[in-house]
Amino acid sequence: MKRICGKQSEAAGWSLGSLAALVLALKAGWIVYSKKYIDHHAKVDLTLNAERHTFESNTVGKLNYYESKVESRQTPVLLVHGVHLFAGGHEMVPIFEAFSAYRKVYLLDLPGFGGSEKSDRPYRPWLYQAAISEFVRDQIGQPVHVVVMGQSAEYVAIAEEQNDSLFKTIVMIDPSGMQMPDAGHISEFKRWEQIRNLALISLRVPLWSLPTYDFLASRSMILGYYRRRFSFTPAADLVDIAYTSAHQPGAHFAPIRYLCGKLAVPEVRVRYYKQIAKPVLVIYDNDPARKFDMLPLLVHEHSNWKAARSTHTRGMPHFENPGETFRSIETFWKLHE
Repeated sequence: MKRICGKQSEAAGWSLGSLAALVLALKAGWIVYSKKYIDHHAKVDLTLNAERHTFESNTVGKLNYYESKVESRQTPVLLVHGVHLFAGGHEMVPIFEAFSAYRKVYLLDLPGFGGSEKSDRPYRPWLYQAAISEFVRDQIGQPVHVVVMGQSAEYVAIAEEQNDSLFKTIVMIDPSGMQMPDAGHISEFKRWEQIRNLALISLRVPLWSLPTYDFLASRSMILGYYRRRFSFTPAADLVDIAYTSAHQPGAHFAPIRYLCGKLAVPEVRVRYYKQIAKPVLVIYDNDPARKFDMLPLLVHEHSNWKAARSTHTRGMPHFENPGETFRSIETFWKLHE
């Protein structure tokens, strides 16, 4: 019996050892494949009827943006995409196309995404707030109607708190920071912060930093991401442009910090959202990555906040429910021109 148990233990040991060796071999193989066979020099160019420009800032570097060709006396519109692993201006194209025919519209790529600068630097919320603030102040030169998606709503809120002359109105599409507040102990928050710091240190190792991102931003992963956010099949060109955007030199630096939670603003609802005095419209739906538990209370307590629900969409209402979405935005603007 002891001999049988010994053989079983030895077999189990060999199995675990073989599995570990296989995992290491697969990781090594993927690193080699990523470095030798994946093209990381793609170029993003949205097919828009617009002029493409670069805004240069000593604070945030080079920012890529698109500007509609029409001249208008109406308040200009600034579109700011959300932040995730393969974000970029491609997610705002339907809104640009809807309003650029008769309004001056600007579509901005945030630092580290789209066609903007992707150098290795400490991407943090302040950098994105500065990018938005400086672009409005120094490039557009007058208050705008800003339309922002997802986590970037946090940066717009900080920008508004620091300079209330930037925006005339704010439209947020599925903004982050509306979930029920976490009641965890302060020691638990510190522990999570330590975990995030360790994760960032690990993911920044050059040997596997880019290969890890290549896996997360593979075509199949991108397709899966958008399938969860569309009630029907996502547009093929959206997936193609997202993949291209994620395969440029330096495209992994900002997303890795996002993955480690370094781009989120702690307690943004209490610290910044509640302080906004400008008219705010929140368009929200069944986005699988967002919860809006505290939005009704925010609307109830602050008369400048309004909310509109898109009931049959899952994160991309401007793609799947454009008519209702654009009517809500246009009606909101007309109230505050």
